Amino acid sequence: MKYHSKGVVNSAEAMMVLGGQIADHFPHGGLVFLKGDLGVGKTTLVRGLLRHLGFKGTVKSPTYALVEPYHIKGRDLYHFDLYRLADPEELEYMGIRDYLSSSALCLIEWPEKAHGFLPPENLSVLVEHDDEARNVHLISDDSFDINQ
Repeated sequence: MKYHSKGVVNSAEAMMVLGGQIADHFPHGGLVFLKGDLGVGKTTLVRGLLRHLGFKGTVKSPTYALVEPYHIKGRDLYHFDLYRLADPEELEYMGIRDYLSSSALCLIEWPEKAHGFLPPENLSVLVEHDDEARNVHLISDDSFDINQ
C-alpha cells in the first residue's frame, strides 16, 4: 500500500527541517527520489538532512560530479544529481549498483533521467512551486506524515 502525504513548506529553513525528518525516517539505508523543477529546494532538503545528521561542511549540488559522497557517524550517504545525465547507461559506467547498497542512504535528484536503471524507491519527494511557498508530496510504502 502506498501512502501519500502533502504539505506546504514556506521557507528554506522549513525545507531543511523536512530533510531532518526524512533523515530520522531512514536510520539505516534507503533510496529517496527527489523530484521537481530547478530551484524548488531539492538540494536544500538534502542540506537539512545532512545537517540533522551532524555534517558541518559545505553541501553542494553534485550537478557536474553526478554524486557527492558523505560519511557521517558510521553511515554512508550519497547525493546524486542526474540532471545532466545524457544516457542512463552512464550510471553503469560509474558503478551505480555499488552505491545502492542496502546500508547506504541514497538521495537522487532527477531520478527520471535514470529510468530503468534504478530499483524502486523507498520514498519519493515531489516539490512544486506555489508562489513563494512549496507544495511537497511524499509517497512511500510506509506511513510518513509531512505535517508532524
